[in-house]
Amino acid sequence: MKKITAYISLCLMAIVLYSCSKAVSNATDDAPMLAPAKTDIDAGAWKPILLTGPTEFPVAAPAAVNSTGYIAELNEIKGYQQHITPEQQAAIRYWGAGGVLRWNEIMRELVSKYNLPPYQNADGTYPFPSAANPFAYPLFPFANPPYSARAYAYISAAQYDALVAAWYYKKQYNRPAPSKTDAAIKSLLPASDLPSYPSEDAVLAGVTAEMMKLLFPGEIAYIQQKAEEQMLAKIRAGMATRSDVEAGEALGRLVAQKFTARARADRAGAAAGTQTDWTAFETQTVARGEIPWISQETPKRPPMLPLFGKVRPFLFDEATTVALRPGPPPSTGSEQMKKETAEIYDLVNHPTAERTRITHFWADGVATPTPPGHWGAIADADFIGQRFSEVRWARNMALLNMAMMDAAIVCWDTKFAYFNPRPSQMNPAIKTLTGLPNFPSYISGHSTFSGAAATILGYIVPGRANAYTAMAQEASVSRMYGGIHYRSDCEVGLVTGKKVGEYAVTRAKTDGAD
Repeated sequence: MKKITAYISLCLMAIVLYSCSKAVSNATDDAPMLAPAKTDIDAGAWKPILLTGPTEFPVAAPAAVNSTGYIAELNEIKGYQQHITPEQQAAIRYWGAGGVLRWNEIMRELVSKYNLPPYQNADGTYPFPSAANPFAYPLFPFANPPYSARAYAYISAAQYDALVAAWYYKKQYNRPAPSKTDAAIKSLLPASDLPSYPSEDAVLAGVTAEMMKLLFPGEIAYIQQKAEEQMLAKIRAGMATRSDVEAGEALGRLVAQKFTARARADRAGAAAGTQTDWTAFETQTVARGEIPWISQETPKRPPMLPLFGKVRPFLFDEATTVALRPGPPPSTGSEQMKKETAEIYDLVNHPTAERTRITHFWADGVATPTPPGHWGAIADADFIGQRFSEVRWARNMALLNMAMMDAAIVCWDTKFAYFNPRPSQMNPAIKTLTGLPNFPSYISGHSTFSGAAATILGYIVPGRANAYTAMAQEASVSRMYGGIHYRSDCEVGLVTGKKVGEYAVTRAKTDGAD
């Protein structure tokens, strides 16, 4: 009964924390208006991720700027600008910080909202979220770390491809922004020489809203409201006409359809597995003469996404997933395992203020954006100072998030290949300082995510490479301080994550953006 009461208290506390604090999610609320150092006008030639090329989805030529229809669109903007309300001004400022940045924040908010594990049924079984009925308890999705890594990756990758296509047509049609065509129209955001057709903001709104139908079906109305707010804000700001927006939104939605088709076939839908799978992992581990991982929850909860290691990666093929799997952890009967277990026991029984701070800063547990979201927030905060264009920002986030999704795949493949017990299972006297994840120990997910993230971010912002490496090491060791992982889990996880991150670096070197 104590464990059940504690679980309820944890969930209630998580809801309160989510409601009262934006934590990592919105660290960039006061971001300055986006004023890119360069327009990246040739980005239409960059290598997309899924599109066969930037012209896969044709965009018709816009009407001439002296046409009757276009002049009517200019008059629409003038009408808006004569009666802008404080709320509309706030929306212009909000989206003026950058569409990629704001959608990243929204994604982290949604992941935090849905990152609540379901409570058990009266019979001791656990319900599963259902995409077919997302409003029933438990709400779909349960945005755990692997799910969130995949969601961040699909959103960022789709945004990048859509913007590459948009940049191609911008350069081809070269339609100037409304404020450059009509002096009576004010530019309420930093002026740019970037052509306005199709609108990059509408492309982002279209592609993101369409992707959300798959990833967060219970939030479609909210996402559509944000998409419409973004598009209308850019019209009111004098940055785009109605036809710029309509062309951009249509293009974005077409690109999203290609990504949703991939997502429906990437095997993530079967990642939860069955009791048969769980039993097979345990049986195989015992057959090797090892102690298998056992859920420490009461009643025992099925492990989190045991078949996620079979999901189709972005940066390499499924055979590479297996090739990247590291060698086995120390045997559960070995002196090395005894030594590593004793080390964790000593750490949790002799905490320091600094270790406790590190443990909780990197915990990224219930009702948070998860480790991939934490790294996304770090990236966004650093990218602001780099003054990236929307297309470059999207490209960089796609590289980061694809690396972390693929790191999750390799990590989960490894976890369930070895089914290794947690330190607190080997020594019940170990009391963790933060939540205990419900899946095997080896290798550390935090370490694998962080190794991948630090590697690609160090390439994107080389002046911060040492800082990213230090952050990754701190995130990794935080799991030892919290009593959750052995040293080998963390050290091997960092190395494995770095290997995954190098695939993102290789792509970055060959995509034409650098």
